[in-house]
Amino acid sequence: MCAISGQPGRGGEGIVFPRRTNRPQRQDRTNINKNIRAKEVRVIDPDGEQVGVVPTYKALAIAGDHGLDLVEVSPNANPPVCKIMDYGRYKYEQTKKLQEAKKKQSTFQVKEIKVRPKTGEHDLNTKLNHIKRFIDKKDKVKVTVIFRGREITLANRGRELLKSIAESAEEFASVEQAPKFEGRSMTMVLAPK
Repeated sequence: MCAISGQPGRGGEGIVFPRRTNRPQRQDRTNINKNIRAKEVRVIDPDGEQVGVVPTYKALAIAGDHGLDLVEVSPNANPPVCKIMDYGRYKYEQTKKLQEAKKKQSTFQVKEIKVRPKTGEHDLNTKLNHIKRFIDKKDKVKVTVIFRGREITLANRGRELLKSIAESAEEFASVEQAPKFEGRSMTMVLAPK
């Protein structure tokens, strides 16, 4: 009798549920010391000189003599290449390199300014100040002219408006994408010079 359905011969006899583990997955797949499974390895000493192909237990003994770790550098080679080094220091230097690369990476956002074809002069000056502030922060600015209802007939006026904004922002920004129509709006992208 099946415990799930209560009927003989039916139900959950063939069901296998996967086992859940709360252990975190190991991100780093580098084999070190006793985790190296190959019988023989090509060894590089701490100075960068090749020792040659030796059995793994001898390579571990050489690393132990130096007081360092045996780290599998190229596991797919035949035989695998291992280097004698301080693994903790190596990991520390790798994280430092990643942090430096992240610091040097330039990030920017695309900010959007929306105007209408009948936007007044004072409002345009305010929008230009916003554009200047965004450009000073090294962000790109997408200027959008939105047409509502019958304003769609004022497409030329919208194009002229974008052109005047580009001319006003010429000293601190350049036009990355010329004005183009997208549905009921016209967009232009400005980028820092």
